[in-house]
Amino acid sequence: MAAVEEGQVIGCHTLDVWNEHINQGKESNKLIVVDFTASWCGPCRMITPILTEIAKKLPNVLFLKVDVDELRTVSEDWNVEAMPTFVFLKDGKEIDRVVGAKKDELQNTISKHSC
Repeated sequence: MAAVEEGQVIGCHTLDVWNEHINQGKESNKLIVVDFTASWCGPCRMITPILTEIAKKLPNVLFLKVDVDELRTVSEDWNVEAMPTFVFLKDGKEIDRVVGAKKDELQNTISKHSC
């Protein structure tokens, strides 16, 4: 089992890595923020450095990144239809969602659930 790096956004490039981090998040009872993104998505590239800065400040939150083209089944399982989509998970269940590169809404939603 790979160590979870605190304070960074972890790229999930395989189903095994995705499942491992989701299970670690459940076991640790951490808030998980999943950034569903795509390499061709301009707004995704714009919000990435902002999410990275937020992750550095919140080591108690697990930040994951999923490329919808790499892990299509994961994005389908979570009904992701637009990029970027940020899905907020607690105990393996979705508790919130932000669709679009909306910096303020993203920050507010992370703050609301990371307390």
